[in-house]
Amino acid sequence: MSKLLQTLLIASLFGWANLSVLADELPLATSFTLEAADGTELELPADQQGVGIYLFWASWCPYCRALMPHLQSIQDEYGERVTIYALNFRDQQDPREYMDEHGFDFVLLPQADAVAEQWGARATPGLFIVDDNARIRFNLYEVLTRNPPGFEEMSHSQRAQRRGPFWAARIREAIDEVLVEQEASG
Repeated sequence: MSKLLQTLLIASLFGWANLSVLADELPLATSFTLEAADGTELELPADQQGVGIYLFWASWCPYCRALMPHLQSIQDEYGERVTIYALNFRDQQDPREYMDEHGFDFVLLPQADAVAEQWGARATPGLFIVDDNARIRFNLYEVLTRNPPGFEEMSHSQRAQRRGPFWAARIREAIDEVLVEQEASG
């Protein structure tokens, strides 16, 4: 359990913190409407199901390739409590083909270049966790890591394989914090 989560739990138990006030200080996610690969038009985050994981990705990105299996395991683990929205951008390949080939069952939004720009997704992968109040609770760009010895000499693919599990652990921590707060507030 993360230190922040422990602090929030203790504070809420003793009435020292109002979790909804803390959440109100978080940035709001920018709303958008896009057509999913299945033809459904989604207005997000309004139509979001559960905790939203917004992944800005491209099939050529080695970091996306390393992270996506971890995200699938998160989807499998948390079930309907989370939904992964795979916003494809800067990609020349067919994202549906890639998703099908690798068995990912995320909500695919294949034409997300404009949304990526609105959300500030400047590189792949970009990942944001959005709670049920449309507040951004996690931004992968803000996750800092120290590089292990020899990291600079590794290929992008090797670096990605090192980053994927680390990122997935931080994503799980953030989801757990959101879910605990949602349960505590009602």
